[in-house]
Amino acid sequence: MTVHTPRDEQDASAIIREAAENGTLLNLAGNGTKASMGRPNQTDATISSTALTGVTLYEPAELVISARSGTPVLEVMRVLAAKGQELPFEPMDYRWLLGSKGEPTIGAVAAMNISGPRRIMAGAARDSLIGVRFVNGRGEAVKSGGRVMKNVTGLDLVKLMAGSWGTLGFLTEVTFKVLPKQERMATLVIRGLDDRQAIEALSIALGSPFDVTGAAHIPDRDRRGGSTLIRLEGFRVSVDYRMNELRRLLKRFRFMDLLEGNGAEALWQSVRDASLLPDHGDRAIWRVSTAPTKGPEFAAQVAGALDAQWFYDWGGGLLWISTPADGDAGASVLREATKAFGGHATLVRAPAEIRSTLDVFEPQPEALMALSRGIKASFDPAGILNPGRMYAGV
Repeated sequence: MTVHTPRDEQDASAIIREAAENGTLLNLAGNGTKASMGRPNQTDATISSTALTGVTLYEPAELVISARSGTPVLEVMRVLAAKGQELPFEPMDYRWLLGSKGEPTIGAVAAMNISGPRRIMAGAARDSLIGVRFVNGRGEAVKSGGRVMKNVTGLDLVKLMAGSWGTLGFLTEVTFKVLPKQERMATLVIRGLDDRQAIEALSIALGSPFDVTGAAHIPDRDRRGGSTLIRLEGFRVSVDYRMNELRRLLKRFRFMDLLEGNGAEALWQSVRDASLLPDHGDRAIWRVSTAPTKGPEFAAQVAGALDAQWFYDWGGGLLWISTPADGDAGASVLREATKAFGGHATLVRAPAEIRSTLDVFEPQPEALMALSRGIKASFDPAGILNPGRMYAGV
């Protein structure tokens, strides 16, 4: 398969324009670390952002950074760390789950709206994304947004591109708002709570005025207890005060420890990257978003029908669920649970033959699918960009 590596936006425009004229279906890629996510699409060639690298703008005083789409996330983080800053939304690294190699790119973070545990406080990647440059399916270069947040009327192309998985355009540059790196991180660990008790504790913490930046629960193997994690970040004095108040607020849950340092950082990285799930490469992995208070019921319904393992992030609003990868990988059970409790279930990992026959993303009502098809047609009339990656025929 031909792999195109444009050196600049003009190259990308020429490649996509020619593909549109010839009906060449294009697979959009960075370094390929997430190539096995989504529906397998049947394409004729690949256009890769690997040659589009480098930070193009960084203004620490304005808390803004721009980088070409193929720039490794690690490089962006290093540049920010040198000035004591960071990406607010703590982007997940999928390599452990997918068994992939290479360096994740900043363009993929925007294209897939990738976030981590801090989303409950800082929002998703799309909430920090304030500017994009991309080439649409006609081969036209488009710039939207800029270096400051603005109120937007009409179609917000920046937010539309976030989470579009390359089906609307080939990103060439992205701009994010950033934040100062926190001086201290401390994690309150409550032991022995079952799922319902844990979600209750997390809900109390998140409803408090103490600015929780991480809220997760990791059930024990027997599902009768586990570790409930509540993270605070900020200035040392502030973290001390808020942690003491949080302990008082949650004192009825009793068995509490305080975790800091490298151990705490490694634990939250495991939550971020979903590496807390048992490492069975032959199992499917689902990512479920639902109302936090519905999380335990959701997990119980799935466990009643499948050999499932799971843990919670975002105060219970995000479940990572492992299921057997045979048959439909548990899709019928997960879809029934989303109907019963609300939410969205995305199949993150499964063999290609399973992903090709299932709805990888939560099925949309026909009215929303019609809207999705209309937007796709307006950006990519020939349907050449990542066809079918998210939904069949789109």
